[in-house]
Amino acid sequence: MKADIHPKYVDAEIRCACGNVIKTRSTKPVILIGICNKCHPFFTGQQKFVDTAGRVDKFQQRMAKTQAVQAALAATKKKKR
Repeated sequence: MKADIHPKYVDAEIRCACGNVIKTRSTKPVILIGICNKCHPFFTGQQKFVDTAGRVDKFQQRMAKTQAVQAALAATKKKKR
């Protein structure tokens, strides 16, 4: 390795939103994450239903509007010809 071109490698803490703290080494002293192995459903075995805000329904409504607009534009183009 060349001297004086690499970043400092220091002791670091990885902090999860659930409160879990992991000690490691990194170029950053503190790393904030949203999910870790202590709270991730794959590791805990607890499945959560993601569509609590009706995301699928909102997507389907947007798609219907988009298709309606595209159909209306296609109809106006046919009338102009």
